[in-house]
Amino acid sequence: MTDDSSAAPASANRSATPSGFAPVPYVEALEADVQNRIRDFQDPRQEWRRVISELVGTFFLVTVAAGAPMVGAKYPGTVGLAMAVVAPGLMVMAVIMFMGKVSGAHLNPGVSMAFALRGDFPWGRVPFYIVAQLAGACLAALMLTQLVGVSATIGGSYPGAETSPFAAMFTEALLTFGLVSVILGTASGAQSLGIIAATAVAAYISLAGLWAAPLSGASMNPARTLGPNLVGGDMSTYWVYVVGPLVGAALAVGFAYVLRGPGGGRSGSLAAQGALHPDIANPDKL
Repeated sequence: MTDDSSAAPASANRSATPSGFAPVPYVEALEADVQNRIRDFQDPRQEWRRVISELVGTFFLVTVAAGAPMVGAKYPGTVGLAMAVVAPGLMVMAVIMFMGKVSGAHLNPGVSMAFALRGDFPWGRVPFYIVAQLAGACLAALMLTQLVGVSATIGGSYPGAETSPFAAMFTEALLTFGLVSVILGTASGAQSLGIIAATAVAAYISLAGLWAAPLSGASMNPARTLGPNLVGGDMSTYWVYVVGPLVGAALAVGFAYVLRGPGGGRSGSLAAQGALHPDIANPDKL
């Protein structure tokens, strides 16, 4: 006869893991470290991740948007109008794809305020986002001035030679109304399109710039305008690029309410805040 009492512990040990071996301490430590890192990333106290993302993303956007005309001025014939207006759209698409899950990739004070008005984004985060966006824009303009060697005003946004400031303001309001409508529409409910939304936003920015750039510069973004205008030392018409985009963004929020009702749902909040511990006002709403 065999002693079953001595065999039982060995059997229990073999069944402790799928392979029949006792857990390796190194593997357990590695799993614990990964889990701790995930919890740290999702910790709402790690707000700096979002802020840094907005700063870096806006830096890249302004580098392309202001850099294209500055390089074109330094090296005539290298950058045409079509290239100059399509490049920012493509950069926005790239930034949305690689950091949208962290901060929502607003890159624009008007977009941040629109998401907050819509109920998809906490108002408490808006000031930090706007400061980061403005700082990123100014850093990009400073870098371009040193790198390219021409005035940053060349990459700024100003009313066209035959466009009055009020006409430019109306143009910026109209363009921003369309831009924010696209952003809110592709981020909400059944229209939440994920990565495809980045393509829609890029297409709108590029197409709007093709017809409106000669009129107002087609900025649609107070941060994009502030950087080169401030560094270049010409803020005479900056109010156009604050009032116009903010009015257009507010109108787009009202239009979104008419089309889809109140915001604050899961899809809109995830699009606005990214996947880094989002604050969802109405978790039961798509």
